[in-house]
Amino acid sequence: MSQVRSIRENPSSSGLPDFGKLGIWWRVLLAVNGGALLGTLAANREWRFFVAEFVELATLIEPVTLVSLLLLSLMSAWLVRLPKRRGAMLVVLLVLLVTAAVRGLFAAMQLIEPDVAGFSRISLWAAIGVVLLLGWFEVSGRARSPALAEARLLALTARIRPHFLFNALNAVLGVMRSDPRRAETALEELADLFHVLMRENADLVPLSEEILVARQYINLERLRLGERIHVTWDMMACPPDPLVPPLMLQPLLENAVYHGIEPATEPGEIIIRFECKNSRLRVELSNPTAVADSHTHGNQMALANIRERLMLFFDLEATMTTQVGGGRFCVSIEFPYRPVTAR
Repeated sequence: MSQVRSIRENPSSSGLPDFGKLGIWWRVLLAVNGGALLGTLAANREWRFFVAEFVELATLIEPVTLVSLLLLSLMSAWLVRLPKRRGAMLVVLLVLLVTAAVRGLFAAMQLIEPDVAGFSRISLWAAIGVVLLLGWFEVSGRARSPALAEARLLALTARIRPHFLFNALNAVLGVMRSDPRRAETALEELADLFHVLMRENADLVPLSEEILVARQYINLERLRLGERIHVTWDMMACPPDPLVPPLMLQPLLENAVYHGIEPATEPGEIIIRFECKNSRLRVELSNPTAVADSHTHGNQMALANIRERLMLFFDLEATMTTQVGGGRFCVSIEFPYRPVTAR
């Protein structure tokens, strides 16, 4: 499967989709089965035969689709280097060859009747379907072109809430006389934080960089909230320095402080856990839930922002789920593991 490392690499220059991506497989399977369902519905004359007719058609198109996707994923690195028209013609030809092979195998196993007219009709629809799918991928690929994707990412880049900047500056003023060295350090951390927010952020970054930004943010919040914030890092199951989307931890921590720590009167613990399993990295952050929290809508907007940024980097290969239970709010993010050496 291809390595997704930067938004700039999506989509491929040939205009063909990267058939090694799980998201492409899902889209193709949904489109093919949706087309088969509509085709069966159009040809059906009696509802009692509808399911049997659809199953009969699916029995043929599923192996063709899966074998074609498997072969295309193996050829993907080569296909993206071809001119667009030549690549599209090869994709159509490969699907037709797979269709012929599968239909010939079914005929040899006496699962279907050898019918030249039927094969010609199926081949025609297969070619039309492939052309329509490639056209759709090209149109959607243009919508997700590097320039547009980076523009969207810039618009979605995590921004520090104005209330945090106001509170941080007030906290610095509060300790300036009593602890000028701490105030100076806090201003340096604030400047570093803004520097990270203002950079391009179009590439995956090492986890160590994200943790450094997160610690700087927590240090600034401790100026104001003191020991009310407890942060526990669970790194035992985490591989050394994987690549992660930029500005992933800081907005999650800001959410946890804003919605779980700040409204409460008692100290609260934020738990951050990293785990790598089956070549996927899992990031889990939980914080206490505050009954007095009145920022629920803002919370959902921030999480929707992060979810869309994950989509820009990993397409359908990334997931983000949330749950509330036991007095805690938990955000769980999963995406493909990329070692630093893959950047």
